[in-house]
Amino acid sequence: MKKVLDTVDQRTNLVGENRLELLLFRINSTQLFAINVFKVKEVVRVPPMSAMPGSNNNICGVANIRGTSIPVINLRSAIGFSPLPITEDCNLIITEYNRSVQGFLVGKVEHIVNMTWGDIMPPPKTAGKHNYLTAITKLEENGLSQLVSIIDVEKVLAEIIDYDIRLSDGILDESLTDKLVGRKILVVDDSSTARKQVRETLGQLGLEIIEASDGLQALNLLQYWLEQGKDVASELLMMITDAEMPEMDGYKLTSEVRADPRMASLFITLNTSLSGSFNNAMVDKVGCDAFISKFQPDLLVTEVQNRLRTLLAASC
Repeated sequence: MKKVLDTVDQRTNLVGENRLELLLFRINSTQLFAINVFKVKEVVRVPPMSAMPGSNNNICGVANIRGTSIPVINLRSAIGFSPLPITEDCNLIITEYNRSVQGFLVGKVEHIVNMTWGDIMPPPKTAGKHNYLTAITKLEENGLSQLVSIIDVEKVLAEIIDYDIRLSDGILDESLTDKLVGRKILVVDDSSTARKQVRETLGQLGLEIIEASDGLQALNLLQYWLEQGKDVASELLMMITDAEMPEMDGYKLTSEVRADPRMASLFITLNTSLSGSFNNAMVDKVGCDAFISKFQPDLLVTEVQNRLRTLLAASC
């Protein structure tokens, strides 16, 4: 399985080109699922596991991968199906999300496909807000068309890991409290869970949070404001955007904003669960102002306060 990801370091050149690569796998015999290759560290056969008494019901044990203890999540049960039986045909997809490493127990791992974010569609609204998908896409191979469901891993992890939005002592600058109230921030993320985390964190400051579920939706909103004669950079304290999103990713969104002189000065923070030094490189390449890896409430609030301080200093 390792050779599936042998060239993962070379795949970073897709970032910023509105392209992605998906690792396809199965957790049952009928459906095809996927996650972004950039979230994947490696794929291995299921090793022996130790039980974790008292852990979440979706954690089926702990595996030792090259000297590191990694919790293993039964992905099939975590998204609402019956648990996947552990057999010799199962695989572990080792991933890194939000600065944590975990393994997902899956069945057969298929292969990697190269796509554009334009090929990726949000799940149908009729699926309801409690589904575990961030997107869907259609795969055409060997004359056959098959639907691929892209897992909202952030939602899965949020239901297993208790993400705390409380701020540490000393983070909140009391001198800015009144000045933050009513300021607007545009939050762009295809994961409803990730948007909720940011909304509830920044809501503690009295900020008004405007949400968009993908880069194209956000760009259309910004352009609509421009057509109404609004000064986008003054209307918003900042835009906080994810990197990976259907239809238009956060890098492409940033490039489009920077290319339009009417909103080129909008302050943009990249907030993503993607790990790796390439993020800092992409921030410079497309012109983001800051980068925060998910999910860090203290850093998020610090970034917002720093932005306000800069604006207040400039207006003096």
